[in-house]
Amino acid sequence: MSADPRDGRVRGDRQKIALLELLEPLVVAEGFDLEDVSVSQAGKRRVVKIIVDRDGGVNLDDVAVVSRGIAEALDETDLLGGAPYVLEVTSPGVDRPLTQPRHWRRAAGRLVRFSTAEGAAVEGRVIDADEEKIRLEAGGAEVTYLLGDVGPGRVQVEFRRIEADDLLQDDEEG
Repeated sequence: MSADPRDGRVRGDRQKIALLELLEPLVVAEGFDLEDVSVSQAGKRRVVKIIVDRDGGVNLDDVAVVSRGIAEALDETDLLGGAPYVLEVTSPGVDRPLTQPRHWRRAAGRLVRFSTAEGAAVEGRVIDADEEKIRLEAGGAEVTYLLGDVGPGRVQVEFRRIEADDLLQDDEEG
């Protein structure tokens, strides 16, 4: 990557690092993990997108609490150059790659797909995960993989066909 300060990528990378350093302690103090920060241009404004998560997930009340602290911190700094911005605080989507031990741990019970270091494709349901390994149910068997031996995982979206019995049960309850 070019070290020329006129290169937008370098400036953007520096800005991202500075934003991460500013915001991570605030987000962690509220009990969340700061997953990512991005700044993009939208007309004359910038969109500052902050992705937060925690065990048990994030709800709208959580987002509101974290957003207030982030907005105050951003308003007190010149990292955005004084330009107007829109703050978007959100949780990670289902398409977020599972790269950190906490991502795998939070995917417990979910169907995931990943490749091993040897290139084998694996699909299975996460039983549990810790800092070193993940345990899956795959093909009717329990399998353990070291996190260092797997590539980024992806949660698989599962659709379930609604059976007639399910519809009847809903009618009886309603």
